[in-house]
Amino acid sequence: MSDPLSGLLAALDLTDTGARTTEDIFTGPSQWMPHGRVFGGQVLAQSLVAAMRTVGDDRFVHSMHGYFLRPGDISLPITFSVDRIHDGRSFSTRRTQAYQSGVPILSMIASFQDDDEGLEHQATMPDGIPDPESLPSSATSLEGIDHPVAKVWAYGRPFDMRHVPSPIYFSVEGEHVPHQAVWLKAIGDLPDDPNLHRAALAYASDYSILESVMRAHGVPWATPGLKIASLDHAMWWHRFGRVDQWLLYVQESPSATGGRGLALGRIYDRSGVLLASVAQEGTLRVPKG
Repeated sequence: MSDPLSGLLAALDLTDTGARTTEDIFTGPSQWMPHGRVFGGQVLAQSLVAAMRTVGDDRFVHSMHGYFLRPGDISLPITFSVDRIHDGRSFSTRRTQAYQSGVPILSMIASFQDDDEGLEHQATMPDGIPDPESLPSSATSLEGIDHPVAKVWAYGRPFDMRHVPSPIYFSVEGEHVPHQAVWLKAIGDLPDDPNLHRAALAYASDYSILESVMRAHGVPWATPGLKIASLDHAMWWHRFGRVDQWLLYVQESPSATGGRGLALGRIYDRSGVLLASVAQEGTLRVPKG
């Protein structure tokens, strides 16, 4: 936790093993987490980096669809196999499987496209969102809480996160509504590599999106017996943006049923440019009473 940003960069710096079957093979480390399970955003971002390593520099990821199959073990490294499914005139498609102990923990397909011209429009960024400088950071909100999870959220993340209207760590303040927004920014400068910023955005997109489901029902993270896990994650990159500058992550939940909640997100830069869209479904089990 002493240098979370260096930890992020190390996690995304995969090793090319040199092994080749019909697929490209890479390995990467698992970051420490207090509950012993690999952070979903980490394995998503690493799987994306593995796919990026097999695509030419003239093509950039525009979409990713992944399924979380098993919890990852933080004590084990992760092996990534990339299947070069298709290379067309404008698009390339890759499938990445992430393995631990010989079994897959995540399966992902990503599509890449070269630069092209076309129609242009975007959803408008919501009005009336407070500036990030006026909101408390996670470290401020969790200051003085002596708990391993709280310490990681406060000081161990490579991103500064500031909630609108307020975080839901211990309680859900105000009206219970199925939407919220989060300002986020890397805690330090990152290299200029655009693919690194795209992968880091995928990493950060998994932090808080299911909170829109929780906020709707007044369920904070500290709820005793709460069990929550991501099932799948889809992401579309529309335009490039740097993650070491403030980004607004607007989140909403259109439905929760059957122990599952669906959350949708839009990520804007500070000037209002729509950078990415996200969708995730997760299991949320809240003890009765």
